[in-house]
This record gives sequence, C-alpha cells and structure tokens, in this order.
Amino acid sequence: MLTAVAMSGGADSSVAALELKREGHDIIGITIKTWPEQGELRWWREAVQCARRVAEELGIPHHVVDLSREFGEAVRDYFADEYARGRTPNPCIFCNSKIKFGRLLSKARELGAEKIATGHYARIVEVKGVCYLSEAEDKRYDQSYFLCDVSREALPFIGFPLGKSAGEMVRRIAASRNFVPVQRKSSQDICFAAADGGYRGYLSRLDRSAFLPGDMLDVSGKVIGRHNGIASYTIGQRRGLGIAAPGPVYVLKIDAENNTITVGEKSHAMNEKIRVSGVNWLIPVKPDSPGEFAARIRYNGEKAPAMVTPCGTDGAVVEFKEPQFAPTPGQAAVFYEGEIVAGGGWIEEVL
Repeated sequence: MLTAVAMSGGADSSVAALELKREGHDIIGITIKTWPEQGELRWWREAVQCARRVAEELGIPHHVVDLSREFGEAVRDYFADEYARGRTPNPCIFCNSKIKFGRLLSKARELGAEKIATGHYARIVEVKGVCYLSEAEDKRYDQSYFLCDVSREALPFIGFPLGKSAGEMVRRIAASRNFVPVQRKSSQDICFAAADGGYRGYLSRLDRSAFLPGDMLDVSGKVIGRHNGIASYTIGQRRGLGIAAPGPVYVLKIDAENNTITVGEKSHAMNEKIRVSGVNWLIPVKPDSPGEFAARIRYNGEKAPAMVTPCGTDGAVVEFKEPQFAPTPGQAAVFYEGEIVAGGGWIEEVL
C-alpha cells in the first residue's frame, strides 16, 4: 500500500516520514503549494527545499502539488470574512478539513497513494472495523482539536505516525538527523500572513475597515474608550485594551455592525451555554437526542463536562456543568468521549 506523506519541511512531518520508512512502508513525499507565483514566500520555497532534502535522504519520491487556488478560496477568504464579521477564525481547522484531508487526499490518490499521513499528534484507532479519531498519547502535544472538521469518510485513509510518540523525542530525532535548519521554525501560526508581517498586516491589505477605530463600551453601554479596529481583538482578551480600570477587564463582545467593543470583568466572560453550527459528527451514529460529552472550546483549553443537544440539520446547543471562560464565536467546540473525538462545530453565540 502506497502512502503519501504530507511534508511541510518541518520537524514533525519529516520524522513522520522517517518512522513510516523505518517500518517498511512504501511512501512518497508530497508538499502543498499554497501561493500563486507572484505571491510566493521565501520561507515557503525554503520549506520545499527542506522537504525535498529529507525525501532524498530517505530515498523516496517527492512531489509538489499546486493547491494555491483552492487554498485561497477555502482558507484565506474564510479568514478575512470571519474577521470582518467580528469573529475569531481558526484557519488551521479549515485547512485540515478542506485542503490537507480534502483536496490533498484526492491529489495523493491521483499519484497512486491509498492513504495520506501527516505529522499531526493524533491517532486513528480501529474498533470492530470502524475508524475513530483519537487524541495523541502525548496529551501535551495533542492536536485532535484541529482535526474535528475532517470528514468521517476520510478517516480510514489517514495515518498519524506520531500519535504514539512523545513530542520531545520527535524533536530529538529531528535534531539528530538535521532535518530542520536552525533558522526555520517548526510551524507557522498564520502561514499565509507571513509576507505581511502577521495577520494584522494581511487583513489591512485586504480590508482596512477591519482596523477603523471605534468606541469601547462597558457592560452598561457607556463609552469608556476607543479601540483600534475590531480585527485587533478577540473575546476574552485582557492585554492591550488601553483601559484604566480598578481591576482587570476583558473583551466580552465584538459588534462588527456598529464597530464597537464591549469590555467587562472576568465574571461577565463566564458562560455556561453556547450555540454551535456546522457540527461534524465523527462517530458512526449521529446523535438525535441530548448526550453527555467532554467539550473543549479552544485548543489549549481543558475539556469540561457538557450536555450537547442536537438541533436542526447540523447545529447543537452545548450546556456546560460549570461556567466556561470566554466562548469565542468563530472558534470550534469539540466533543470527546474519553479520548475519542465524537465531533465538533463552530461557536456561533453565547446563550
């Protein structure tokens, strides 16, 4: 069985390819091209060179697949649109489902591969012939949150060679093999914004209205200051608000229509009930009645007990047993059954 390894040029994907090679798998390397020629970035060209060098060292073929148009439509446009709506997008989740385990999986099959493997810290576990997405064994590095939108139908064709590995061990292996040059980061937070110096520069080039100053309000609606543009803030943010207050204040609401930011004390940011949309269920039977899950509302957040009530075609209401800090529209709420990812959806509003 031929497996295509998505190689970014970084440590994780390089070690993932190495592990599969050591286990005797028949593999090829594949790197995504996400920029049109006029917009190529120096670090991306270096990434391709790094991936190609690792592939040569492992003695495997290496391919570059141009998905710049699909990436622009599926990820970059979504990213800008979400900020314009006063939301905080999660482009990594979108890229995983639409590009890496969507279009790239299709391209890998065109190259003769039956499966695709990446350097994500997660696992695919099979129980009675059914594949499930699971957390990585090393919970400190677990990335299952970012994979919640991958289709259930794709799970049998996905591999995560690092799912049982300790993160520190992977770093040591990469260093010992000189897989990653010292000057290259292992990942890029917002990869497509690097040429603009970060997401603010990227957004201001596309839509300057996202950085128009406006009023900052307290919970009573009183103007207490000015903000620097709605795209500069996220729900729960504390630093950089420029507000003189007797105690800490946090962003509670971003109103794109009126160009206002509402702030208040931490107690105002604690909520028990949220509505999510676009729920992607990864368990075989889609729930049609309320069920108890452990839910996570941000990547580095703790899982918390919650009752999830499906509603409509792909929505749900999530009610936590204990108040959660700053559920953020645009981010994902991911539901777990133990280590298994049951599903996840996009946070729309606090109820």
